[in-house]
Amino acid sequence: MKKTAVLLVMVVMLLTTLSAAIADRGEHNSSGKNPQEFKLGVEVLLGEQKHLIEGKRVGLITNPTGVDQQLNSIVDLLYNDPDVELTALYGPEHGVRGNAQAGEYVEFYIDETTGLPVYSLYGKTRKPTPDMLENVDVLLFDIQDVGTRFYTYIYTMAYAMEAAAENGKEFIVLDRPNPLGGQKVEGPVLDPAYASFVGNYPIPLRHGMTVGELAQLFNEEFDIGADLTVVKMEGWNRNMYYDDTPLEFVLPSPNMPTLDTALVYPGAALIEGTNVSEGRGTTKPFELIGAPFVNSTELAAALNELELPGVIFRAASFTPTISKHSGVLSHGVQIHVINKHAYKPIETGLHIVKTLHDLYPDDFQFRAENSAGISFFDNLIGNGWIRDAIENGVSVKEMENQWKAELNEFMQVRKKYLLY
Repeated sequence: MKKTAVLLVMVVMLLTTLSAAIADRGEHNSSGKNPQEFKLGVEVLLGEQKHLIEGKRVGLITNPTGVDQQLNSIVDLLYNDPDVELTALYGPEHGVRGNAQAGEYVEFYIDETTGLPVYSLYGKTRKPTPDMLENVDVLLFDIQDVGTRFYTYIYTMAYAMEAAAENGKEFIVLDRPNPLGGQKVEGPVLDPAYASFVGNYPIPLRHGMTVGELAQLFNEEFDIGADLTVVKMEGWNRNMYYDDTPLEFVLPSPNMPTLDTALVYPGAALIEGTNVSEGRGTTKPFELIGAPFVNSTELAAALNELELPGVIFRAASFTPTISKHSGVLSHGVQIHVINKHAYKPIETGLHIVKTLHDLYPDDFQFRAENSAGISFFDNLIGNGWIRDAIENGVSVKEMENQWKAELNEFMQVRKKYLLY
């Protein structure tokens, strides 16, 4: 009996120890970082660097991702802080509250919660006008980026930096993590002849930089000349993906609902330049790819035969509720990233486009060219030659070799602006 009692005591002690260890592990993120050691730019600003905005009229460029770790909106944090004079709000694509679809016009309005004017940077102008900045001394930028060249928020930032420089206003970027980490850089560097609001500067598709680092690069390399300050994060390092931080994922736009979406986006969004659905109007945008003319089993088999790193494809059918093929049953694949560190989104995206082109030559189409002979696919990929290469049977490996030299050149420039 005594041995049994001792054994029971030992078991209880072991279970208690294990429970404590599990609880302790739950208080840390997957990289071993304590949330108390991690701080966003907004938290550093309000906790340690509030002097940057005290006594100044503050204009804020943000959207629903502008929150602290407790999910408090930066709009509310600034508006309710007695030391801060928040005078204006500025909304990017999808608006300050994130209630507009991609490409939807967002008008000027008064914010119901604060009574502050909200100026659209995705309406008649994408650059703040002098009138919009009249009651502002310093512009703050606090928006979560997704690490991809053709996400428009970084160009909203650049245009606002230009306006700040032209109108004698200070510009402060409150830094946030790159959800895809800060080490890997992939894809072709944009040819300036194909510049647009989905790619305005010669950077690669996956740039591996934070918004603060990009702001510094834009400011110096492209002669913006803004009076720029970047408020750095604390506790973030370059090998951290978003789920290696203690942060909750707040969807940056209506069709970017999860981190899984952000992982596939740099390559899967190339489908937007074709007549195939990129999954808008489904619960898995950019993870689901398809069209009525596709044979899902055939496409999944062809893509899986390529044995691309870190990803497998599942035959899937879906009916989009908006955008391409709305209301029409479409067939294709779901992209399943099984190893985010091995996964190469741009290589994967180009293989998807090329395979669709090769399997369905009579039905697959790139988006129509404009008067300058440029397709939306060209704007997304950042050049005109890759579309020609796909149509002429060039392998993805050959394409990668062709853009390698320019990518290496960018990597050298990029080094000067890395903050972490």
